[in-house]
Amino acid sequence: MPEKKISILLVEDEENLQEALKLNLELEDYEVTVADNGLAALDAVQKEHFDLMILDVMLPELDGISVCENIRLQNNDIPILILSAKSSSADRVLGLKKGADDYLTKPFSNDELQARVRACLRRARVQETNTDNEPEVLMSEDGHIHMDIASRQVRVGSQEVRLTPTEFELLRQLMLYAGKVLTHRSLLRAVWGPEYGEEADYLRVYVRQLRLKVETEPSRPRYILTEPGISYVFRSSHES
Repeated sequence: MPEKKISILLVEDEENLQEALKLNLELEDYEVTVADNGLAALDAVQKEHFDLMILDVMLPELDGISVCENIRLQNNDIPILILSAKSSSADRVLGLKKGADDYLTKPFSNDELQARVRACLRRARVQETNTDNEPEVLMSEDGHIHMDIASRQVRVGSQEVRLTPTEFELLRQLMLYAGKVLTHRSLLRAVWGPEYGEEADYLRVYVRQLRLKVETEPSRPRYILTEPGISYVFRSSHES
C-alpha cells in the first residue's frame, strides 16, 4: 500500500497566487486542498484532518487571524503557517499570539516557503525513534508538570493542557535541559529549525503563551524563568 501523502489546506483567495502555491506544493508530493475564504477554511478543518494549514491573512468572509484564533479556541492543534503582506513586528506578534506556528511575509521565494513548510511539519511530527536516548516522559521534580512525549500529552497538576505543536516542542526543549540556561539562538534553532536564529519575537511570544498555560501565576513564573540578556531556563521544582 502506498504511503499516505501529507495533506495541506491552502487558504488563499488570490487566484494566480493560489494556483502557483498549489502547483509548487504538489510538485513536492503534498496533497493540497484549497479554500478561498475564511469560513470555508473553518468548515474544511471541521470536516477533515490536515497535517498543515497555510493561511493568508487578507481573506473574504473571515480574515486569517480570526480563522487562526477560532481554530485554537476549538483546541485543534493543526500547525498553521500564516502568509501576509503585513511585515511589521506588531503584525507578526499578533499572528503568533493567536496561535500561528510561523509567519511568512510576502513576497517570498518558493524555497523559503518549502523550508517553512518542512519546519512546521517537523515540529508537529511525533518522534518514532529515540537515537539520543531521550526519556519518554519529562517531569518537573515536584511532579507538577508532566509531559508524555509519545502521546504528546501535557498535564499541569491534575489537568491536561492542550498545547500547539510549537508550544509542545518549546516546553520539551526547556524540560529536556532543565536547569541549563538556553540561549535565544539555541532555542530558536532547536524549536523552529536551523533556518532560524534571529527571530527573538517568536520566542518571546511563545514563552508568554506557554507561561499562561503551565504557570499558576504567569506574571510571576516559577518554572520558565528569564535569564536577562541570555534567554530562558526551566527550573524543575518550586524551590526558592
